Amino acid sequence: MADIPATMRFVEQKGAGGPEVLVPATGPVPAPKPGEVLIKVAAAGVNRPDVFQRQGNYPPPPGASPIPGLEIAGTIVAVTDGVAGWKVGDQACALVTGGGYAEYCPAPAPQCLPIPKNFSMVEAAALPETFYTVWSNVFMRGRLQAGETILIHGGTSGIGTTAIQLAHAFGARVIATAGSDEKCAACQKLGADEALNYRTVDWVKRCKELTGGKGVELVLDMVGGDYLQRNVSALAVEGRLVQIAFLKPSKVEFDFMPMMLKRLTLTGSTLRARPVADKAVIASALKNKVWPLLDAGTVRPQIYKTFALDQAAAAHALMESSEHIGKIMLQV
Repeated sequence: MADIPATMRFVEQKGAGGPEVLVPATGPVPAPKPGEVLIKVAAAGVNRPDVFQRQGNYPPPPGASPIPGLEIAGTIVAVTDGVAGWKVGDQACALVTGGGYAEYCPAPAPQCLPIPKNFSMVEAAALPETFYTVWSNVFMRGRLQAGETILIHGGTSGIGTTAIQLAHAFGARVIATAGSDEKCAACQKLGADEALNYRTVDWVKRCKELTGGKGVELVLDMVGGDYLQRNVSALAVEGRLVQIAFLKPSKVEFDFMPMMLKRLTLTGSTLRARPVADKAVIASALKNKVWPLLDAGTVRPQIYKTFALDQAAAAHALMESSEHIGKIMLQV
């Protein structure tokens, strides 16, 4: 165990509401549980689920820290019984169920991954939430294969920029949607074969045109609402729709007949409340299949802006504006 202070700075959520409910605070350093490491945080990612939590729509699972923040990078300062493969002084990035907006944060050891070569701490902290999510949904649940076509909504979000790069790296054809021509250009720079401005283009019709009338094999969606029926229309026979969030309502009137006629798979998942063992499987796959791409510089997180820890409210305001392309980060 390294020298650890009794107290730390963190971001406290004062009830549910707008970004202003996030305020700097001081409190005790959390103690890691058996099987966990304690990380001195250098950087933390800001993600859409953090916004949902702040608004009162996504409470932490039982036993999780009430402090926001689902991904971190830093230096391990303590290890507990049951931890293998990590020691004090190692640098790591980690997926956590909460507590990331702080100077110190416990993390389950199986959810820690090494810092890729030539990555800053800010870049490393931008990896866990989006890479775990994309790998588990696009490649494990969605079964994306080389040569298939994937439609990725929200192409310039943290999830979107990650999904575009990984799908492209593994040989898929990528169609992305975004809300401006500038954002569409950013998607193509990351590896999208086509990027469609959803404000001006009928993306269902265009997906059919781009696939010779067949449709796409996979859709990754975080929008929901009226996109659900349109996603089904855009899918090919035996296609798969993977739902990972809802920016629009999750309750809609829906015609299931196309699902039957085209033998579609409609699936989805959440990540935060799943057991450590599930996340360990994802972490192992990432380390074996994706970390070599990060080490080689083939894939990199897109950092839009970095704020100081006590500017978490400003970081959330930026995320809610949807102006960003890529990740919004906190430097501790």
